Amino acid sequence: MLVFTVIRHIWEYTESIMALDWSQCAEITRSPDVMSGEWVFRNTRLPVATVFDEIEGGISIDEIPEIYPGVELGQVKAVVHFASESLRTVAQVA
Repeated sequence: MLVFTVIRHIWEYTESIMALDWSQCAEITRSPDVMSGEWVFRNTRLPVATVFDEIEGGISIDEIPEIYPGVELGQVKAVVHFASESLRTVAQVA
C-alpha cells in the first residue's frame, strides 16, 4: 500500500514538480473537454486519480474493471507499471 500512497502523492503534485510525464503513458489521455482536463483512462471518462484513490483505499487492481466497467484490467496494470517505472527513474536521478 505504501507504493500506491507514494504514487498518489506524486500524482497530486505532478503538474507542479513534473516528476512524472503522464503524457508518455499510452493508456491515459487528457482533454479540456473531458473531465475538466483531468488525466483519464483512454476511451473513458474515468480519472486516473480515482483509480489510485481506490487502490489506496484497499481495492485490488483486479477489482477496478468490476467497479468501473469502461476500464480494462490491462489499462490499470499498464498505468500502475508506468507510474512505478517512472518513480524508479526519478529515484535514480535524485
